[in-house]
Amino acid sequence: MLGLGGWEVELGELPAARAPAPPSASSGTCWLEGLLNRSCRPIGGLPGPVRPRPQPASANPRVAAGPVPWRARPSERFFRVGPGAEAMAPWALLTPGVLVRTGHTVLTWGITLVLFLHDTALRQWEEQGELLLPLTFLLLVLGSLLLYLTVSLMDPGYVNVLPQPQEEAKEEQTAMVPQAIPLRRCRYCMVLQPLRARHCRECRRCVRRYDHHCPWMENCVGERNHPLFVAYLALQLVVLLWALYLAWSGLRFFQPWGLWLWSSGLLFATFLLLSLFSLVAGLLLASHLYLVASNTTTWEFISSHRITYLRQRPGNPFDRGLTRNLAHFFCGWPSGSWETLWAEDEEEEGSSQAV
Repeated sequence: MLGLGGWEVELGELPAARAPAPPSASSGTCWLEGLLNRSCRPIGGLPGPVRPRPQPASANPRVAAGPVPWRARPSERFFRVGPGAEAMAPWALLTPGVLVRTGHTVLTWGITLVLFLHDTALRQWEEQGELLLPLTFLLLVLGSLLLYLTVSLMDPGYVNVLPQPQEEAKEEQTAMVPQAIPLRRCRYCMVLQPLRARHCRECRRCVRRYDHHCPWMENCVGERNHPLFVAYLALQLVVLLWALYLAWSGLRFFQPWGLWLWSSGLLFATFLLLSLFSLVAGLLLASHLYLVASNTTTWEFISSHRITYLRQRPGNPFDRGLTRNLAHFFCGWPSGSWETLWAEDEEEEGSSQAV
């Protein structure tokens, strides 16, 4: 009988107290069995190993049933539309490249529509039945737009990440190209950069004969699309100058200010915009023609003091004269690697110093 605060509790007969015996490794029994009059089982006596509870199978076979690693988790570009399913979010399609190309296309046809709607020479030719000039203007606009999309979407000359199988070099090529060509490995994508290649941080790739990254095209200008880029600048400049003349022909200044602003305000804004674009396109075309004539790039022209293969030379080691530079740029003739030209220039300098 035990008294607890005025209450009497009958506990019954307790077993005789005895010292707890140490656990027996051979028997596998627990010493608490005698004290509690209950059977207990040690952890080592469980019937089998503890296994995690199986996860329910996903309705989508492409989605793993287990926990998704951090790197395999979907980004904010995806959203779930069903049980375990994932789909591309609509806003993920609005990349900078799509926005820039869409803006260029809308602006091009918008300016063309403004020139047709106002009383310009283009509309006068159409009313007089002279359709040759309006059709020619439209074809030039369409050609410049297609050339823009081609340069913007094509491969500028990315360096292959996987090494390509190459043929064994001939003895003549081995003798012409020295073994001390200053090649280096890119610290961003870890590929071996050829001569005149550079890594573009916007495209996250190394580009052969890197010139620059054009934000208006959202693409690099490199070895493959540089000739088309120059052709696009020339065609675009012709279209802009013609459109500038058409916009000027529709302006009428001998009107009251309010009436003139209502009738010709949009056309005058178009004229100012075309003037700015013509100036930019003209400067770009002139600078690139100069660079092409000397067989150099924008990156090499601006950062020649930082480039290893240019710091060792007083001049441009790739310049082979105006005719050969233009033929090599636009036609790919004469063909040859930049390492070969670099080696030829080194041999010419060595022979001139020896004389």
